[in-house]
Amino acid sequence: MNNPLLEVKGLSLSFNNDKVIDNISFAIYPKQTFALVGESGSGKTMAALSVLRLLPHNAHITVDSITLQGEELLTIPEINFCKVRGKRIGLIFQDPMSSLNPVMTIGAQIAEVLEIHFNLPKAESDARVLELLQQVELPEPQQKISQYPYQLSGGQRQRVMIAIALAGKPDLLIADEPTTALDVTIQAQILTLLKQIQQKTGMALWLISHDLALVSTIADTVAVMQYGQIVETENCEELFKQPKHPYTKRLLAALPVLESCLHTPKTEHASLLKVVNFQVYYPVRKGLFKRIIDNVRAVDGVSFELQRGKTLALVGESGCGKTTLGKAILNLIESRAGQVFLNGVDLRQLQGEALRQQRAAIQIVFQDPFSSMNPRMLVGDIIAEGIRALHPKTTQQQIIAKVSMLLKQVELPQQAALRYPHEFSGGQRQRICIARALAVEPKLIVCDEPTSALDVSVQAQIIKLLKALQAEKGLSYLFITHDLGVVAEIADEVAVMCQGKIVEHGTVRQVLTKPAHPYTQKLLSAVPVLQD
Repeated sequence: MNNPLLEVKGLSLSFNNDKVIDNISFAIYPKQTFALVGESGSGKTMAALSVLRLLPHNAHITVDSITLQGEELLTIPEINFCKVRGKRIGLIFQDPMSSLNPVMTIGAQIAEVLEIHFNLPKAESDARVLELLQQVELPEPQQKISQYPYQLSGGQRQRVMIAIALAGKPDLLIADEPTTALDVTIQAQILTLLKQIQQKTGMALWLISHDLALVSTIADTVAVMQYGQIVETENCEELFKQPKHPYTKRLLAALPVLESCLHTPKTEHASLLKVVNFQVYYPVRKGLFKRIIDNVRAVDGVSFELQRGKTLALVGESGCGKTTLGKAILNLIESRAGQVFLNGVDLRQLQGEALRQQRAAIQIVFQDPFSSMNPRMLVGDIIAEGIRALHPKTTQQQIIAKVSMLLKQVELPQQAALRYPHEFSGGQRQRICIARALAVEPKLIVCDEPTSALDVSVQAQIIKLLKALQAEKGLSYLFITHDLGVVAEIADEVAVMCQGKIVEHGTVRQVLTKPAHPYTQKLLSAVPVLQD
């Protein structure tokens, strides 16, 4: 433990003279979990990409030294660096959908790592692929081997990314928000798995995260980044007990807590959204003629009401049907049966122009901000697209003013309108998507994990913004999330979903303080809390 596994000295990084990282140094030791935390855009991810030489062409990097097990990485030619990247150092990206190859099966993508680094016979490779999928608790792993990324839920795709990173048996695993898309129970399983692998192999873990409660349960050492500088590095226990830097104290103060659910319930309002016996089934086909032999009941007889000006949180494990329900309500995917009433109008009976007009009243913020935006469009045009489509009489000058106001509301500079999505951090991209949803002044917003990519301080700002907009405009939210702390902050009612059904529904106070269903109790018991 005296000699570091990875040591970085004097790392600085800039883009077009804009400094992103300012002379940072740190060391990671064998079997150690090193956590790098800070707000979105502070330089956390760029520090990891700098070590792995995965920076864009316009990046300018200066560094005194980067050593891995005492070997200087700066002197290794790029042609030989693949023996380091993916094998000695593994990487789990923050955004699984844009990191996985959409035209390769899950099994082929894991096998690719094994082929490059180990040259295994096919039988051994196939067995190892299955073993890795079992390790990360992917349901029905044998079936998933032949599936494509789009066929998996967000949480399942993240587990595939972890399996790919572990395939090389790395000495150091860099995990960039590895549990962002995972519900609390799977999150706990993945963290337990990573700790077990550390104990067995001596692998070190470099965790990049905005989830301070999670960090407090797993990290040995924590470094806090602000504006490209490491402002505090301390033993995990000491940092959470006695943070020294004002910025660290501010991050800890922004953490949502379940106790905040004890707010005064809002008064009753008229119903805005009513869902009755709603079903979404996916056919299971088999044989030469692909006959339907069964159905996957993704949403199975769901009913609920959402009042005007209120927030209903929909929670449950990855793959339980939360996102499918949200998309099917908007007619973005086909439903099998049931009714969806918005302002008394059944959306399932509408088509064409009638349905398009109703979409001005209901919008969605997707879980994956990067893949939900056109990478070739400027941010200003992305936000304005809905205004032009649904309010065609709006003048160009009015659109520019509206986009500027929306960017200000979501805490982004006005100049962001002239930039592209790839120029922003994950949290900033999510704020752009929220601005886009607000652009057409909807009555209902389906929020699919809208704060999952945000650090705690920005998450608190977004929640505050959503609550303020709700109070000002009477907005209603169907809030799909796995973060029960966020549920406590924003929701009025909670519906708990398990295997396509709602198993518990009540006020936020009832469900989070006195859960009746065993499944809800299991979810609450898995929520990470700050360690004393």
